Amino acid sequence: MNAPVTTLAHALEFASATDPGIVRSHNEDSMGADAELGLAVLADGMGGYNAGEVASGIAVAMLAKEMRLALAQHKAHEVDPGSKQLWAERLIRENASKANAAIYQAAHSQPQYAGMGTTLVVALFHNDRVTVGHIGDSRMYRMRGDAFEQVTRDHSLLQEQIDSGMITREQARFSQNKNLVTRAVGVDPEVDTEVHSYEVRPGDIYVLCSDGLTDMVPDEDIQNALEMLQANLPLAASQLVQLANDAGGRDNISVILVRVRGSYAAPTGWWDKLKAWFK
Repeated sequence: MNAPVTTLAHALEFASATDPGIVRSHNEDSMGADAELGLAVLADGMGGYNAGEVASGIAVAMLAKEMRLALAQHKAHEVDPGSKQLWAERLIRENASKANAAIYQAAHSQPQYAGMGTTLVVALFHNDRVTVGHIGDSRMYRMRGDAFEQVTRDHSLLQEQIDSGMITREQARFSQNKNLVTRAVGVDPEVDTEVHSYEVRPGDIYVLCSDGLTDMVPDEDIQNALEMLQANLPLAASQLVQLANDAGGRDNISVILVRVRGSYAAPTGWWDKLKAWFK
């Protein structure tokens, strides 16, 4: 990989865009990014009037706050001796569970929030890796060179139908079951967050998005837009939102783009740590 870059904020470039879409009157998506932590969080709320945006807002705010506090105590790339997991993986699971409990409690204690919930996708970049956790059908993609692929796998009825061979991916594009998720934050007392870690390379572009983008814009069109506009990441994010609106904008649309500009390997030896301290 390239020579190490001092901080995550220098190694990563973030850009984001969100829009209610053409049909919906208000935006129930929430998102947040923290370049210093290498953290991106996106949530797509569901529920009665305004309840969806409450659920997604709770999820994003809690993840951002709790992850910042936790990462002040633990290095994301180190292994937790008890669970033998990367701290990044453990912290995403634990804090997604905290958000789930908070949303579930609010939904059951305040009648106006009954039935609310949210999808969630969270990415934490550390030590030339990315750890991604997700619940529901908000996604993360990766563009690496000419290859564009979906990193997460939807927790949805549609994905189960594809996996079982009931329908093809092409048929899935026209299915009426697109919005039926099988897992969501805040709907049940407990939630299982799917978490994986992957190596990253300089030049990678990661896309976190709600289904308001992917239901309206085919993967190949997302890739084409990124390839054409990758020199201007904020413009690329805005263009993806515009593509979804041009296709009908039936749902809220949210996108976070993260470009890996260089290596961000964690200092290991005492000399590396000392050099990093004085940079």
